[in-house]
Amino acid sequence: MSDPQNPARPSEHDDEILVVREDEVETDVANDTVTVRRAPRYGRFITLGAVVGAIAALILTFSFSGQPASPELGLDFDKGQVFGFLLLLCGVVGAALGAVVALLIDRATARRAKSVIAEHSSTHHIER
Repeated sequence: MSDPQNPARPSEHDDEILVVREDEVETDVANDTVTVRRAPRYGRFITLGAVVGAIAALILTFSFSGQPASPELGLDFDKGQVFGFLLLLCGVVGAALGAVVALLIDRATARRAKSVIAEHSSTHHIER
């Protein structure tokens, strides 16, 4: 049983009640100089470039007749095969161009970077 005069302290016979002491709280504040700038999301630019490349491959597939330039070679591909080849080529080129565009935008926004002071506070308990 608990002591009726002080409910936070258990009596000698009660081992199941835990005593919770109130700890003091201390907050440390530190100031750091940080650089803030906007940066493009590279994955989105690369994905967008690949999608534009896929659309270009689709357009190129259906814009030509599909007949080989030299019939004596005996090369005969259907539209699906042509689209697959062009998709590989145009998708990779589009993704690479998307990455280059993201890098150029990143370089342009790096010039407008600003230095600011950031305040960092950490709170921790001190047991006494």
